[in-house]
Amino acid sequence: MTAGSPGDGRDRRRVYFPAPPGRHDVSRHGSPPRVVVVGGGIAGLTAATGLAERGCHVDVVERERYLGGRVGGWSERLADGTTVGMNRGFHAFFAQYYNLRKLLMRSDTALERLRRLTDYPLVDAYGRHDTFRGLPHTPPWNALAFALRSPTFRLRDLVRMNARAAAPLAAVSVPDIYARLDHLDAETFLCDINFPAAARHLAFEVFSRSFFIDPQRMSAAELALMFHIYFLGSSEGLVFDVARDNFDVALWAPLAEYLSGPATSTRPGTVDFHLGVAVDRIDTEGEGFRLADSTGATLRADAVVLATDIAGLRRIVAASPTLGDDPWRARVSGLATAPAFAVHRLWLDRPVGAERACFLGTGGSPPLDNISVLDRYERQATDWAGNTAGSVVELHAYAVADTTPPPRAQAELRNRLLMRLHSIYPETAAANIVGETILWRQDCPRFSPGDFASRPGIATPHARLVLAGDGIRVDLPVALMERAATTGWMAANTVLHQWGAAGHDLYTVPVRGRSVFLRALATRER
Repeated sequence: MTAGSPGDGRDRRRVYFPAPPGRHDVSRHGSPPRVVVVGGGIAGLTAATGLAERGCHVDVVERERYLGGRVGGWSERLADGTTVGMNRGFHAFFAQYYNLRKLLMRSDTALERLRRLTDYPLVDAYGRHDTFRGLPHTPPWNALAFALRSPTFRLRDLVRMNARAAAPLAAVSVPDIYARLDHLDAETFLCDINFPAAARHLAFEVFSRSFFIDPQRMSAAELALMFHIYFLGSSEGLVFDVARDNFDVALWAPLAEYLSGPATSTRPGTVDFHLGVAVDRIDTEGEGFRLADSTGATLRADAVVLATDIAGLRRIVAASPTLGDDPWRARVSGLATAPAFAVHRLWLDRPVGAERACFLGTGGSPPLDNISVLDRYERQATDWAGNTAGSVVELHAYAVADTTPPPRAQAELRNRLLMRLHSIYPETAAANIVGETILWRQDCPRFSPGDFASRPGIATPHARLVLAGDGIRVDLPVALMERAATTGWMAANTVLHQWGAAGHDLYTVPVRGRSVFLRALATRER
């Protein structure tokens, strides 16, 4: 691995993993391999792209009637008949998401459908604000500047921190960090390093809950990896991009058009999409596979990429007794999901204050974790707000219940979210609700202490059956959407190797901490 240039990244120390060599079009000599990708989220679409660009015929089977998975978008109607865009809520496209951005560039070369924001402020229950605006890009000065200007972090707090215990934050390497910290929860780890409680709630709690889990139930290794990716391991910064339109319009419809169009020299393979179809069972058939779906149809494949959510993967494997061996099946069945979360979108008849940020993270204000003002950046919401002199606001409640609660509890949560919104943005209290939608979901992977060791990886007992997704183990410094995209490229590379085809390049933030001194301190601490 060597340094490389993944496009618009600024970090000269990012790591380049060159593609495995081989043929660039496996369809030139005989029939192309037929690969079924189960799941049309980021991981599945990435795998489909990687396979089609090497000449494979790909069938993408997606349970929903839209692409994008947890970053999907669709249309709904308000009570007055107005069509509006809808999705599952806020997603940040960070500059260090190299492999995801490479996917999006297939249909948007200059990434013009993304927009760079200037800040992501945080506020706690006492009204104290933190901001990422204007921070240095170079580690460790970015984290130091953030800490020193934070209203919840004082210089004496920095002196009191246990530097030896904190060294793993700056000396991350994968998978070593899991061997060192995956037995601990993030809350205990932060207490051990004497991280000030107020700053912990304002900063780390906001970030840990973006993994849809509370700090006391999140792996300390995942917290350290997150700190490495966004702070001490990368100089890309914490200011991010957002999609300029609803995800279906801005991201996935253009990519689907690229994949399903006529074959080209850069994409000799073809992709067929089967939406609103679930795979029920997979049986081995020689070196290949036979898939039965919810329509009663059967698909035959030379290879399969399982890129579903955790529940879908467990369900398919449980219904497919010829897949894998007992240890592998046990790993799959042992996968778990994070607690349930809610997304409450409101169409209001008056605007929020002009000074409000696009996004606001809220620490110590349960059940509210984030307020998004969609009409500040998303075209469909902007158009609606412009036509009605209103606003489109979204409230997020992460890790709000172990399971999706009954209707009465859901109604109580709605009222509490509205109370929090009115407290933080008082001008919304006088607004009438023209329309509202509340989504409840529990389909994000869990990253709790001890989970990493038993998590299945991309390879399976079958050479031509692979896994992809943000819940799949990968020994690289990636997370969230970037983990999904990275495993998608790697799954495609693994399948392509079976036919002697070239793979696809990968990029990541540095694979270990940047500071020689802190790495040495962490080594001495063992």
